[in-house]
Amino acid sequence: MRIGELAARAGTTTRTLRYYEARGLLPARRAGNGHRTYDESDLRLLTQIRTLQDFGFELEETRPFVECLRAGHPEGDTCPASLAVYRRKLAELDSLIGELQTVRATVGAQLERAERARQELAADALVPGGPEPVCELGGTYP
Repeated sequence: MRIGELAARAGTTTRTLRYYEARGLLPARRAGNGHRTYDESDLRLLTQIRTLQDFGFELEETRPFVECLRAGHPEGDTCPASLAVYRRKLAELDSLIGELQTVRATVGAQLERAERARQELAADALVPGGPEPVCELGGTYP
């Protein structure tokens, strides 16, 4: 198949395919007339690349999976290099999850503090002569 058909079947653009070719992820086969030619195995490579990128893998991280498919493995993730990328990605995700949990705990504590402060201001406003709570964005609290 030609580049336009492959791009349409893979749900991408010919420009993306040329980029993958330049990066060595997609083979650069040419017909006698100079046109790029592709087959079903190339579509499979593209499907693997796009699936991994949808999961958050960088383009270069897809290389071991592509090479595994090219080596004849039915799945691109059974080779040692692919497994190593999976392990690194899981470690990266675990680290990010930990960071997000820390940020969430901090934001939760700030919310609790702010809600207590608001309640104290509202209670003080009920005391004759107490301050009227004012919102930083303008206006007063109910």
